[in-house]
Amino acid sequence: MKVHAWVMANCLMAGLLASPRLGAMEMVFEGVDLRNGKDINEVCAGCHGEFGQGGKEGEYPRLAGLPPAFIARQLDLFRDRKRTNLAMVESVDHRQLPDADVLDVSAYLASIEIPSKLPPVDETAPGFNAYERLLASKRVVQIPRAEGDVEAGKGLYRRECASCHGSQGEGDAKDAVPFLAGQYTSYLWRQVPKYIAKGRIHDPSAPEEPELLASFSDVDLQNIFAYLSILDD
Repeated sequence: MKVHAWVMANCLMAGLLASPRLGAMEMVFEGVDLRNGKDINEVCAGCHGEFGQGGKEGEYPRLAGLPPAFIARQLDLFRDRKRTNLAMVESVDHRQLPDADVLDVSAYLASIEIPSKLPPVDETAPGFNAYERLLASKRVVQIPRAEGDVEAGKGLYRRECASCHGSQGEGDAKDAVPFLAGQYTSYLWRQVPKYIAKGRIHDPSAPEEPELLASFSDVDLQNIFAYLSILDD
């Protein structure tokens, strides 16, 4: 199955069909094979869930709906051991996951839509299918409300984060910026020290710049995450 309209539009918007380089890999999403991406995702699903919804309340992050170029860039970093994660070592190397497979699974995961709640239905109505309802519930990700001062977090987020991550934490497909709203708070917390220690690079276009997160107190971050946690309500 070749790339469908949503992924093509997303990649066109992101300027990816012009084949820019991110890391060592050519980011060309034209003609990606979503069926192959789905097959590859069976390996990822052991931790990240069948639909890329993440697992164990954020021990494994949500991947569904992230910009395809962002996912591909992270896989490329894992392959080159520039981003370390023991769980990824055995699954991601250039032999087991060549460039074409990286692009296919990235496009597949990016194409998955994950709602934050199930639409209401009349379970007494004729034709109601309880099994289909159960399957649909597995695709739902609702981030628990995080503790903190939501209004203070809103102000900080809009001043310091929204220009890149979007006014509602939705990210930016054009620049391969990940969403924050809809991502597990516990996962976001675990990334903070990695960014501060430069184990992860916050802005790949300016890797030598001082890390923005280092300027925030724990209370600041708690408030920002509290605000982000209500955006998908």
